[in-house]
Amino acid sequence: MHNPVGWFEIYVQDLDRAKQFYETVFQAELERIDNMGLTLWKFPQSMQDYGSSGALIKMEGFASGGNSTLVYFSCADCSVEAARAPDAGGKIIKEKFAIGPYGFIAIVEDTEGNMIGLHSRE
Repeated sequence: MHNPVGWFEIYVQDLDRAKQFYETVFQAELERIDNMGLTLWKFPQSMQDYGSSGALIKMEGFASGGNSTLVYFSCADCSVEAARAPDAGGKIIKEKFAIGPYGFIAIVEDTEGNMIGLHSRE
């Protein structure tokens, strides 16, 4: 049995601006990866834990925002990360709310127009 997602990419227009947003909201340092002529900023990853990691990426021909895929980040209390979004240049789309026995979610928009989900059990 494995988790269905193995990697994700969030397309951005301004890598530095997006990196600052995500580092501020999640209080984590992203790692620079230069691969095949592209620069990516990878989220922290543990090879011993379940779940996936991913990266911010800017690629010609792939615009940010307006996408129909929503990535949910795991949090201890999703209201904490949601509250950081406006100060980091983003905005809160939907405040924390209950999703029954599955916990809580909040939805925010980053500096590039991408919506991301925040999920917590509390």
